[in-house]
Amino acid sequence: MKKIWPILVVDDEDVMSESMAAWLREDGYRVDTALSGQQALELAKAMNYAICFVDLKMPGGMDGIETMMELRRIRPEASIIIITAYATVDTAIQAMKEGAQEYIVKPCHPQEISMLVSRILKLKKLQSENVILRKKISRQYRHRDIITKNTRMEEILSLTKDIASLRSTVLICSESGTGKELIARAIHYSGARAEKPFVSVSCAALTETLLESELFGYEKGSFTGAEGQTKGKFELADGGTVFLDEIGDISPKLQADLLRVLQERRFYRVGGTDEVSIDVRVIAATNKNLAEEVKAGRFRDDLYYRLNVIEIRIPPLRERREDIPLLVEHFVERIASELGKDISSISAGALKTLIDYDWPGNVRELENVIERAIVTSHNGTLVEADFAWLNQRNHPDQNWVVPDIPLAELERKAIIAVLERKGGNVREAAASLGIDRSTLYDKLKRYDISH
Repeated sequence: MKKIWPILVVDDEDVMSESMAAWLREDGYRVDTALSGQQALELAKAMNYAICFVDLKMPGGMDGIETMMELRRIRPEASIIIITAYATVDTAIQAMKEGAQEYIVKPCHPQEISMLVSRILKLKKLQSENVILRKKISRQYRHRDIITKNTRMEEILSLTKDIASLRSTVLICSESGTGKELIARAIHYSGARAEKPFVSVSCAALTETLLESELFGYEKGSFTGAEGQTKGKFELADGGTVFLDEIGDISPKLQADLLRVLQERRFYRVGGTDEVSIDVRVIAATNKNLAEEVKAGRFRDDLYYRLNVIEIRIPPLRERREDIPLLVEHFVERIASELGKDISSISAGALKTLIDYDWPGNVRELENVIERAIVTSHNGTLVEADFAWLNQRNHPDQNWVVPDIPLAELERKAIIAVLERKGGNVREAAASLGIDRSTLYDKLKRYDISH
């Protein structure tokens, strides 16, 4: 993926810094200049520079080595290139010892600088793609991988750090698409159980019988097709964490079984007579109001209190709009890289469109919208036209007449229509509807829709 990597040039000679900046801008890079070490540090606090060119000799205040050391403290991932008019072995050794990646000698030649920058950024691109690939394969997310500058989210991350190594059960409550599993994985992989399994189960995607077998395993011959003993998710997660997504959808029988597991840390496989003992931490998540479900008699109060030892409520995306630019930048970089598309940035107008939208499907919907825009875009920059269809969601056609049928039937027809349009693909249908896959599975079951 092509990316506009920001570059900083630090030189007390205005002519020198502007000349180098002009050469680099001709190559398509964003370049800022600073005439002193102090000015460079102020710029680096506000911008994550990929490369910093720093003049070794700068009279008055901070010299090049001091500037480089402070830049490395502020931006440890930045590559520092020292510029010197005094090319000696001693200066090279000192610069490299203090963390410079390269050094070049004045007078600088544009072709030499272009080749050097290209080589460094090629390596950074590979490193960035490797990080994305490793994370995609392992799906091991820690607190530092959660993108936010929202105060409430930062408080949540602080709480999850405090509880990461505890065995206490956690209940994560939020709307669909806010990143409940991401928070659960951050808790697991930041705690003492990080080297043990993290096992995720969608409680809404399976029938009661299948979910029971999925959670607890089964013995040979316990039902038709049970050809051998099979371990369930709780056994597979022994020593680690079980994440029960959409816990509010489980049946009364499974609620009783789960309560016993939480109380005694033991259970029977389906069709089994021997108790299985386990050591697992349970993190549950729901988009329902479980307190209301308890009042309505649909959820056991004793199970609710067992699950709700530590409660985390994730704010919806519309309540943390300051995170949208950060998330957009992350999704553009990752998705464009995965799809092999030459998308480098997003325009200010397009970003405003995304910030103004209400995001009923939250972060997952934002990710899907960015993917759609990248797939259909023919430019290196995402622009307002790539998101024009979002305005139709915010301002639906006023001439459309709602059929005179019950709301549930209207929803059922909408789901069937989207499924048909997506060829039965539940993931794509859920994305188009702006809901979580597990929520769609729940609705498919509720409306008896085959797919």
